[in-house]
Amino acid sequence: MEKKTLLNTKEVAEFLNINEKMVYALIADKGLPATKVTGKWLFPRQLVEQWLENQTINYPEAAHPLPPYHGLLIICGSNDILLDRTISLFNRLYPEHLAVFGNIGSRGGLKALSRDLCHVASSHLLQEDEDEYNFEFAIQELEGIAPVLVNFCRREQGFLVAKGNPKAISSVSDLGKPGIKIANIQGKQIEGYDQEFRSHLDVGMEVLSGRADAAPAIKPVAGLLGLDFISLRWERYDLLILKERFFEQGVQLFLGILHESQFREIVEKLDGYDMSLCGKIVFPQQSTLNKEE
Repeated sequence: MEKKTLLNTKEVAEFLNINEKMVYALIADKGLPATKVTGKWLFPRQLVEQWLENQTINYPEAAHPLPPYHGLLIICGSNDILLDRTISLFNRLYPEHLAVFGNIGSRGGLKALSRDLCHVASSHLLQEDEDEYNFEFAIQELEGIAPVLVNFCRREQGFLVAKGNPKAISSVSDLGKPGIKIANIQGKQIEGYDQEFRSHLDVGMEVLSGRADAAPAIKPVAGLLGLDFISLRWERYDLLILKERFFEQGVQLFLGILHESQFREIVEKLDGYDMSLCGKIVFPQQSTLNKEE
């Protein structure tokens, strides 16, 4: 039987399980949706149901803020040039899908993942042992739940300096010399410490323009902007995915791209990436497991 779209006073009282006289009080005091036609009150059922829902207190939070995958792939975390280009490749190869990126840093990506606000988090957080990446931070943020970690790449980290290195910067200790201005680094003793940039290319532009003498970044930026580079170490840059979302279509399509020739062609045009682990699930080293035990 089809539901009535308009209820009279008696019917709305029965629907709300209250006395008819209380209906008039709710109209005046609580904004119960009603309209008067030919001297009689009528109540649009849909608006009454919506009004009732709005009166609910202690409303439970949704278990999954992200809806079931319907074509929108959300990636959040630390910025990377190759990741940006891979997202563009994904959108070209799969026009019926859309991948978007939220540049909120590694910790921001893990927080978004823990709140189920994204499908994938990108992170390069170095653990205290200075050997392993991301595992401890992820388990801490996810309150003991271990996500799936898929390596995206290894990146050469260091400092960008102007072409020809006119300030003769050769090590980290040189960055504290008088007259050396640094972009995107913390430390009140260093000129320029208060300027923070989230994009590697934005950081590189500070050096290219002469507004900074040096800046921490990844080597691919140096190649793209024609800057010199002082290498410090290689770091692992991972994609973190909740286990219950790992086999969703968008996630699997994106991970599949990492094994495609079009992706490898993009990599070949960039310097400073090691793809030996790319697309592989990574696990904590045995030393890390023993430490946790």
